[in-house]
Order: sequence, then C-alpha cells, then structure tokens
Amino acid sequence: MKTLRSRLILSHILPLLLIVPLVGVTLFYLLKTQVLLGNLSDDLLRQGKMTAEMAGGQPDIWQDAAEAQRFVTRISAHYQSEVILLDPGGRLVAANTGDQADQTLEFPALPTALAGDQQIQVQYTQNLNIIEVLVPVRNQSQEVVGAVRLSQQLSEVSDQFTRLRHLILILLGAELALAVIVALFLALRLERTLLRVTEAIYGVAEGDGAWQSLPEEGPQEIRRLLRAFNSLTERLSLMEESRRRLLANLVHELGRPIGAIQSAIQALINGADKDPTLRRELLTGMNDQTQRLRPLLDNLSDLHGQILGALELNRQATPMSQWLPRAVLPWREHAHEKGLHWQLDISPDMPTLNIDTDRVAQILGNLLSNAVKYTPKGTISVSAARENKGVSITVSDTGIGINPEERKHIFDPFYRSHRNKRFPQGMGLGLNIARDLAIAHGGRLSVESQPEQQGSRFTLWLPETKDEG
Repeated sequence: MKTLRSRLILSHILPLLLIVPLVGVTLFYLLKTQVLLGNLSDDLLRQGKMTAEMAGGQPDIWQDAAEAQRFVTRISAHYQSEVILLDPGGRLVAANTGDQADQTLEFPALPTALAGDQQIQVQYTQNLNIIEVLVPVRNQSQEVVGAVRLSQQLSEVSDQFTRLRHLILILLGAELALAVIVALFLALRLERTLLRVTEAIYGVAEGDGAWQSLPEEGPQEIRRLLRAFNSLTERLSLMEESRRRLLANLVHELGRPIGAIQSAIQALINGADKDPTLRRELLTGMNDQTQRLRPLLDNLSDLHGQILGALELNRQATPMSQWLPRAVLPWREHAHEKGLHWQLDISPDMPTLNIDTDRVAQILGNLLSNAVKYTPKGTISVSAARENKGVSITVSDTGIGINPEERKHIFDPFYRSHRNKRFPQGMGLGLNIARDLAIAHGGRLSVESQPEQQGSRFTLWLPETKDEG
C-alpha cells in the first residue's frame, strides 16, 4: 500500500467487497421471502379456496370415507401439493399422504381455521422447508364442516436458489476482476502522468534546460497540477532569459565606460599628464564615464530590492503644487540645452499626497530623461492636475514615438527595442522600476504613443492616502 497504484486499485475494489455481498444477501432474502414465497402462498391459498369450495358442495364426502378419498385423489391429480381433509374435531377424513383416516392431527393454525379464518404458515425444519394453508370448509348453510390443508415442500425452490447463488458469486467474481482491470488502467494512466510531471520537475531542478510544457489532460485535479507546472516552467524560462539578458547588458553597459577609463589611464601613464590641458580633458572624461555608471548601479540596486521584496517607501506629506515644479526644474535646463521647448502646466489646487519624494522624483526623472533623449526637436510638456481622488502627472514629448507592438513590452525588465531605436541604450530597467515604484505607492503608470514622429505620453497617477507615519 505504499504506491498510489495499489491504493487506487483498492479504492475501486473495497466498496464492491463491502457492498455487493450485503446486497446479495438482502436480494436472496427478499426474493425468497417476498417474491417466491409470496407467489407460492398466493397460489396455494387459491388452490385451497377452490378445494374448500368444492368440498363444501359435496356433503357425502364427510359421511363416506371412500368418497372422501376419491375426492382427495382427484384433487391432488391437478395440484402438486399434499391434500388433507379434516373434520371439525381435527380428525383426518382423507389424505393423499398415506395417513390413515380417523387420526387426530395437530396443526398450530387448525383452531383458527376451524373458527372460520384461512391460515397460511411457513414451517422451517432442519432438513425440510414446508409451506401450508388451512382453509375452512363451509356447507351451503355457511356452517364450518371441516378444513382443507394443502402443503408443499420447498426443496426444489431451494435448489433453484442454490444455483442462483452460484451464478451471483460468479458474476461477483467477474465484477471484481473487471474492477481490478479498470482500476489498474486508471492507476497506470494517472501514474504515467505523475511520473511525467516528476521527471520534468527533476529536469528543471537539474538545470538541463528541457523546460517544455506538458499537455493539460486528465481529471480536473491533474489538469490543475499540469497547468501549475506549465506556469512554473514558463516563469522559470522567463527568469532564465532575464538572467541571460542581464548578464549580456551588464557586459555591454560596463564595457564601454571601463574601456574609456582604461584608455584614459593608459594615456596618462604614457605621458599625457604632462600636458595640463590634455590631462584635464582625460580626467573630465573619466569623471563623465563614472557618472554614467551611477544610474546603472542605482537600477541594479532597485532591481535587487524588487527581487527580495524589500522595497520600502519613506512617505512624507507633500504639497504637490509646491513640490512638483522644483522636482522637474533640472530637466527644464536639460531640455533647453538640447534646444527643445519646455511647457509646464501644474494646477495650483492639487492635494497634499503622502509619498516618498525621492522615489517619485526617480519616476519623473526616468520619464523626462527618456523624453529629452528621444526627442530630436520639438517640445517637452509636463502637466499635473487633481484626478479621481489623486494626482495625475503627464509627461509628453514630440519624439519618435513607440509602435503598438513595442508598447506591450516597454515595462518588461531588460526590454530594449532595436526596431526604431527608441530604447537602444541602457539595461531596459528604468521603466520597469518606475512602474513598480508607482504600484508601490498604490498608483499606476501608463503610456500612449504613436510611431512616425508623433511622440509619446506617459501618465503617472498617485492616489491620496492617509499619513501612515
């Protein structure tokens, strides 16, 4: 009983072993007592009534023993029963059983029958089963002049029941054999499915890369198990792909500044430090390259926090109408340096929000950095207003835009587009982190964009929340 197969087989057979014998015994009893004995009793009673009616119409048989014997012989020729005529005193008048006349016979139901009631009685002895009926005989004046006793042995019926019992036992054995076959088939089928899932899980655990989806078939519980496994393998596959892309992006993003810094260091070693102007240019370039590494490290730190679930917010009550213009001010200068127009439209009646200002500034910085970077010419717009019990902040540009296919993936980690070069640089973590920060605040980050130089529109919505401090 240590295997699922044996337990399934037993679960199919055990109810049959318990229920079928009980049903068989009950069926035997009902057939014998309610059906067969009932039919025999009705037939024997009908024969007894007919015999009593005929005996009541022949008064001479009660006076002449020879006539009574001829009557009994004639009646018994039509019925396969023992026939006995009794007078009111219980003495034998005539019988086809070989008993002598004038004997006094004792039957338990005889007094009741002589009193005018018809009686049916089934007698069970050790070797013989007998069914008998006692019917009073009335003359034309409706006086009881005697009784008729008809009896029949049940030995032939018992033989039929024995044969039926053997037949039912054979059917029961065949049913159990069929149950074993069906249980074995179902158990083996379930076992194959579980073994297939187990082997697939071992394959995933051993890292053989065979993360293939399994067909979802079988009972509902097994389908749910297979669906859960397929979902797990799909998630693991995405994680593995993300890991590979992360490593590739790290090599790519770290390689350029490190290479530039290494070249500058080599130039300084070779004597470039003797020229003050050249030395300053090289040091400035090295500083710029290290500055470019800072956002990369920040993104990796945020990604690590997301994986560990350790994202914590330092919420503070912040008047949005006063804080927001200061938060986006550095990006106005950055846009002007690139020759872009800057538009700022902030509603003066915005509420005070309980937010982590550094995190929200990180979201806006990511959106504005992308807007400036991917807008060759045109306008960068920032608007904010109260909306749906919160604040809606929109960053719009007139840049190259994002096609519909790529809009589905821009919030995925490590996603970088190469089709229209909207996101050709970086690790593809900025928008993913920005969206997660918005969700951590209970808000959302959405995008609307059209390709072909029609620009993009990112909207950050933050809800009004009570101060948790």
